[in-house]
Amino acid sequence: METSDFIIAGGGIIGIRISLALREKYPHASIILMEKEKTPGEHSSGRNSGVLHAGFYYSENSLKAKFTRQGNEELTQYALSRKLKINRCGKLVVAQNPQEEETLRLLHERGKNNGVDVSLITERDARQLEPRVKTHGSALYSPSTSSIDPREIVLTLAHDAEQKGIRIRTGEKYLSRDGKSGGDELSIKTSGGKYSTGYFINAAGLYADAIAHDFGMGKDFIILPFKGLYLYSAPVPHPLKMHIYPVPDLRNPFLGVHHTVDSIGRNEIGPTAIPAFWKENYRGMGQFNLREMISIIWTEGRLFLGFGKKGFDFRSLALREVKKYSRSHLVKVAGSLAEGVHKKDYTLWGHPGIRAQLYNKKENLLEMDFKMEYDSRSMHILNAVSPAFTASGPFARYVVEKIG
Repeated sequence: METSDFIIAGGGIIGIRISLALREKYPHASIILMEKEKTPGEHSSGRNSGVLHAGFYYSENSLKAKFTRQGNEELTQYALSRKLKINRCGKLVVAQNPQEEETLRLLHERGKNNGVDVSLITERDARQLEPRVKTHGSALYSPSTSSIDPREIVLTLAHDAEQKGIRIRTGEKYLSRDGKSGGDELSIKTSGGKYSTGYFINAAGLYADAIAHDFGMGKDFIILPFKGLYLYSAPVPHPLKMHIYPVPDLRNPFLGVHHTVDSIGRNEIGPTAIPAFWKENYRGMGQFNLREMISIIWTEGRLFLGFGKKGFDFRSLALREVKKYSRSHLVKVAGSLAEGVHKKDYTLWGHPGIRAQLYNKKENLLEMDFKMEYDSRSMHILNAVSPAFTASGPFARYVVEKIG
């Protein structure tokens, strides 16, 4: 049985940044990071849009508000210092009616309260920044929103971790906690064998709920998977120069279909937030898991039919999102944000991603903020949704302080 002071399950950006924060606080500790795939960042961390968010969406008392602005600054400087791809293109949030202009003003106020560089500008000023933009009356301008290559960032951080003596075990999957654990050590079973550890950290993304339940934690929560799809534009005469986002529905954690300019200047539209039938339901029947499908369809079916407490309106979300499987519909939605959006230009689907969204069974709601449960033996990152990539550094240090 191999022994380590800390074992982390999950080799996405959260797990990697936690390992680096542990090394900073405990320079002589032994740290093992386990990832079930062949390389780190194969799931949400490597499949997201690569947008570095500024931090103006989130209410002042949220963890997201505390960590996003600082995380944006840190990853921007990291990309620049390592000469990694970054597109400092900025972002416009646009309104389609007077009611949405009110929400723009709310977002502007939140941004100022969070110390974010964000400004309300006129429709004319918005068009000077991005000639193709469509908005009603005004827009919100965020100059610090940018794009990076998420896989490049993750793999570079993983290399940093290995250089600092953190052992990254790829192709190794958490299986269970050994009920015979005693004393000051935990015994963990994996596909590679048995380990003894002083502290276990669960950063397993889509499977964080299942692992937490092994430890008697997170009993009121399950993770619901939502599939995110993007459409890439063919080269056009006047490509968009910056991100264009709609005013979001602040009751849900999704930001809606938007225009993204990636780290090398390609234009794309998306993402969807389509309910998936199993946790790695990327394409067709790939990674099919019957047990997961039965459990998820049972939960989603009850939500769709309106069983339980009032709260999260799953039915409206599902009906709205499933339409976005249609390329025509997705392009039409994106066309409300910018001029010159034509179906003939959007033919290439990007790699789908799955969002691990925490659902609170007791309160019948989707958790909007970071969510953790922990004790003296283990830490479980139950909800690390967008902008977790951007906020990963400050969030990781926060997690490590809770452990200490």
